[in-house]
Amino acid sequence: MTPTPSARPAAGTDPRPVADTAAASRGLRGRLTGLDGLRAIAVTLVVVFHLAPIPVLPGGFLGVDVFFVISGFLITTLLLREHVRTGRIRLGAFWLRRARRLLPALVLLLLVCGAAAAAVGGDTLLHLGSQLLGAATFSSNWIFIAQGSSYFDAATPELFRNLWSLAVEEQFYLLWPLAVLLLVLLPRRVRMWIALALAAASAAAMWVIADPSDGTRAYYGTDTHSFGLALGSFLAFAAQGWAGDRALWSRARRAALGILGLLSIGALVALAILLPEHDPFVFRGGLLLAAVLTVVAIAAAVTPGSLLGRALDLAPLRWIGARSYGIYLWHWPVYLLLDAAAPTWPREGWSGWALSGAALAITLTAAGVSYSALEQPIRTDGFRRTARLVLGWWRWGASSATAATVVTVLALGAVAATGWAVTRDPGVGSTQSQVEAGQAAISATPSPSASPSASAAPPQGDRISVIGDSVTLAAATELQTGLPGVDIEAAVSRQMSVAPQLVQALKDQGRLRPIVVVALGTNGSLSRTTLDEVRRIIGPQRELVLVTAQAPRSWIDPNNAILTAYAQQYRNVELSNWHDAVQPHLDQLNRDQVHFGGAGARLFTQTLEEALQRLAQLPPLRGDRDYESAPRPV
Repeated sequence: MTPTPSARPAAGTDPRPVADTAAASRGLRGRLTGLDGLRAIAVTLVVVFHLAPIPVLPGGFLGVDVFFVISGFLITTLLLREHVRTGRIRLGAFWLRRARRLLPALVLLLLVCGAAAAAVGGDTLLHLGSQLLGAATFSSNWIFIAQGSSYFDAATPELFRNLWSLAVEEQFYLLWPLAVLLLVLLPRRVRMWIALALAAASAAAMWVIADPSDGTRAYYGTDTHSFGLALGSFLAFAAQGWAGDRALWSRARRAALGILGLLSIGALVALAILLPEHDPFVFRGGLLLAAVLTVVAIAAAVTPGSLLGRALDLAPLRWIGARSYGIYLWHWPVYLLLDAAAPTWPREGWSGWALSGAALAITLTAAGVSYSALEQPIRTDGFRRTARLVLGWWRWGASSATAATVVTVLALGAVAATGWAVTRDPGVGSTQSQVEAGQAAISATPSPSASPSASAAPPQGDRISVIGDSVTLAAATELQTGLPGVDIEAAVSRQMSVAPQLVQALKDQGRLRPIVVVALGTNGSLSRTTLDEVRRIIGPQRELVLVTAQAPRSWIDPNNAILTAYAQQYRNVELSNWHDAVQPHLDQLNRDQVHFGGAGARLFTQTLEEALQRLAQLPPLRGDRDYESAPRPV
């Protein structure tokens, strides 16, 4: 598997002249400037995306793609360095170095957070066993895909959801060195073209596979999300030719590339500010664009004499970058555990920022201690020597023996607590339980035919059809209590775009009642055209109630503005303003700020009842002309 060592590379290994190989060796030698600074930027984007109580950086998840490009570049560079230096690539030694780098912090994270989950309980225990299995086998991304977990679902987030990206990288670390063993036998330009082809294939697969309603499969998949790793490898192959050639990089060229690199970093931050996670462009060019910008930034940073590289090597950035792996590991489970441990703590305003600040403080402390006390000693001394040193504590006096005893007891206790936590997996999250309860309530109630129009008295449930999504399902039991006989047609993840066909189907079945309630603004953008089609189908003999949406999503405010304006325009359209009604009570919502328990369901139903009351008090229509153009009474 590993090429035989020799004084000079075998014939055909590299067709470049010896002088070029020497230049490549010089270029690939030494520390690569700026990478820690880029890591710091990447992890900052991700942490702000996950922890900020408001969407400060709705596209901060792009930081993961910055990490991917850095990893692809760095790992390929290390492999090429070894091949240029020794004429061989020792796979066993490479994989051992990766294990030393990644495993200590990961094991500590799993034990500490697993034990904390045992104490906190609730949704933090959901699918914990399979998450630990995925972490141990570096297959988290595929396990999440198999389970149908959604990266974009905040209702019941997995405790170790962020380990999906570590799994993608580890799979790359396992397979890519095998490919490099063959690629080093080819001319450099051929290697570059192969890396570009792999990147293009992965990006194309993401474009084709991505589902507009939920892109989790395309986002988690190693096949669809490896273009950043491939582009980083492409840059490493390219740098092998020019990195050591100082004559190539005049002051003007270095300055021009530095400006491009700075602009690329600025563009990355702009994307993080402007590109929300549910935008279709994310999977159809957005992530690829972030990877390409990162390639330019890395090239500008590692070029000999780069001012950008020196700027990115400022002490604070280097400190964060060196610990970025630990920060990335800890920030998500720490936040979820704090969130679950304080269910009544307000999530909006300064209280929300305080919770996020506490999570950040714990994250930085844990990452710092892990880096200094665990990761660096093992990385420097290896597993065996570190183990011998730890075992030697018992012979270094009473204080060392006491410390060793405490550490051993804590470790064994964490293992036991984590195992116990796995056995307490509830199987179903709290939000899913609420939704399933609503589905069961709807299934247990027969679907009667449409009722005839009634007088201007407050409408009863048997005159109302409700079309909704999982929010409606969460409120279904309360809706049936407050509006007896109501006909509810709801399903998870529905969007407004399907409303016309749903309304038409109910009409064809004879189920469409005099009052039609549509609550479908949560899961995607809507348009007036869709509302016009719904209104055309229900006709002048029926009335329409539109329900505004509440969710931390970029399209919610535009959707609610359209719904509000539409209801103000027509006499037979009323607005149930759920969004405004729930704002003083956001602490009663689940952590996803979308779904709710009993109190939220009662408020949702009460808001709808008030809208129905207002609708009943309006004067009746005076014919088709009134239906088409009459303004609402003021």
